[in-house]
Amino acid sequence: MIIGLFLSNLIMVLFFVFNFNHLPPQIPLFYSKSWGENQLADLFMIALLPFFLNLLFFLNNFIYNNFFFGNILVKKIIDYLNIFLMIIIPIIFLRIIFLVI
Repeated sequence: MIIGLFLSNLIMVLFFVFNFNHLPPQIPLFYSKSWGENQLADLFMIALLPFFLNLLFFLNNFIYNNFFFGNILVKKIIDYLNIFLMIIIPIIFLRIIFLVI
């Protein structure tokens, strides 16, 4: 699992570093807000996506280890949730990057 998290973080960092010169100072990040300038955020706020990925991954594992240790069903649910997060968050990150370059 940790290898998948490392790869997800590596993909996001590499795409950000290689495309940094082509990125505008503001990017569309808040899609829940109405269309236009309300969706824009400063470029550094895209770091929220890898931060939340890591936070949710370790929080899920912490909850399992402290409250559900030994429960195979909960372990499988948390593992699949972590796999889902490691796939969907980098996809969202890459879509935002490719949208603005």
